[in-house]
Amino acid sequence: MKGKFDQVNRVSSEAVQAKTGKTWDEWITILDQAGARKKSHPEIVAYLREQHGVGPWWQQMVTVGYEQARGKRDLHERPDGFQVSASKTYGVSVAQLYAAWHDEAARQEWMPGRGALKVNKATVNKSIRAVWKDGKTHVDISFFAKGEAKSSVSVQHSQLANARQTERMKAFWVKALEKLAGTLQG
Repeated sequence: MKGKFDQVNRVSSEAVQAKTGKTWDEWITILDQAGARKKSHPEIVAYLREQHGVGPWWQQMVTVGYEQARGKRDLHERPDGFQVSASKTYGVSVAQLYAAWHDEAARQEWMPGRGALKVNKATVNKSIRAVWKDGKTHVDISFFAKGEAKSSVSVQHSQLANARQTERMKAFWVKALEKLAGTLQG
């Protein structure tokens, strides 16, 4: 029989049950009975840890899922704002992919907006930490080698103001990563 909460926070009830011993429906009921609607995020996490022995990663997952199911948190919302991510794999070396991001002139070929990223820290062929052109939000870019001529990039844009900005930036990053694919192939 299907439950009311078969998937929450993009995680299936089967996956939650496999790792925590309970389905989403069971966790929602347990947390409702524990008064979690009125508890803060850290209080719910502590309850899961202390009363049910849930491991650290799953404490967060179940808490966020509960908060979303009960309207206490929107999709992509975190304590410090909203966060969105995008990733893509390319048929180039990690060094080529990294250079397309790190070099401002190369970045201008595929990412609209001169100076969109202000790089704060870079680790060659591994990561770039930057501030977005608004001066308020942060972009973390991670690079992964998948072979000599294959690599991927993962972008996390955090501290976004609201769901609308999150949707806009998700669309931006998906489009930018597609445009980067064309640039790398050309």
